[in-house]
Amino acid sequence: MEVRGRGPRGEAPWKKLSKEELENQYSPSRWVIRRGAEETLRMYSRIGEDATKNARATRRSLLHVPYGDGEGEKLDIYFPEEVSEASPFCLFFHGGFWQSGSKDTSAFMVNPLTARGVAVVIVAYDLAPKGTLDQMVDQVTRSIAFVQKQYPCNEGIYLCGHSAGAHLAAMMLLAKWTKHGVTPNLKGFFLVSGIYDLEPVVYTTQNAPLLMTLEGAQQNSPQLLLEAALMQPSDPACHVLVTVGQHDSPEFQRQSREFYQTLCRGGWNASFEEIRDADHFEIIWNLTQQDSMLTQMILRTILREH
Repeated sequence: MEVRGRGPRGEAPWKKLSKEELENQYSPSRWVIRRGAEETLRMYSRIGEDATKNARATRRSLLHVPYGDGEGEKLDIYFPEEVSEASPFCLFFHGGFWQSGSKDTSAFMVNPLTARGVAVVIVAYDLAPKGTLDQMVDQVTRSIAFVQKQYPCNEGIYLCGHSAGAHLAAMMLLAKWTKHGVTPNLKGFFLVSGIYDLEPVVYTTQNAPLLMTLEGAQQNSPQLLLEAALMQPSDPACHVLVTVGQHDSPEFQRQSREFYQTLCRGGWNASFEEIRDADHFEIIWNLTQQDSMLTQMILRTILREH
């Protein structure tokens, strides 16, 4: 597979974009192909709401479980029919540019995965401007540690994130677990249409509620952190799947390809897939379907391990 982008020391292509072009590239709803932006966002919300209502009505679940003391630090756990503490667990982190979205409308993958014996955890985190990126990363770290402590016999913990959620999941590749008193049994990452270098976001209106400084963006960019840690040992037993929609913006596509490239240079067991005929929103709402390409890739990865 040929992957084009900057090399480890090349200038980032986004720096050649005008302010207007940069704004356009980091506005996913401007790249939808089958519907207008507003209709797409409404449909995305409705599909998430319907999937969550259906999951709560048909699956055994533990809802609004606190993983910390903060008001926003809660998660929902959905169990397969044959409940076992030794099940694999897939944790999902929703998107929304770190400023919108909710666990209460994000149970897209619950029914297809629980039908195959996988427990699914939908995690909430504090959104901007209330939550800072540092806080969100810490919350995600603690949510994973919580699940590991609650279900120490799990057959593997898998992290799945969409857009901003993919960024938060990717930050876990180099998380320091010692201070949390547990090392989670991480077996795989499913990173969907993510942002891995936050620096270009600083120069868009998306940064207004985030208040990211350049330094803060660099400290929370898994792309830069992985580049700096290339000499550190990776975990070849942990599979990292990087996916992006065929109709995601060129910048989102570039970021995904470059992140995959960096993972490969670091010795990670990584793969890359462009999901054909899907935009930034369709790629995740298709997870409600058992036979969608991404659902099948996730299930194959999890079930192959057991």
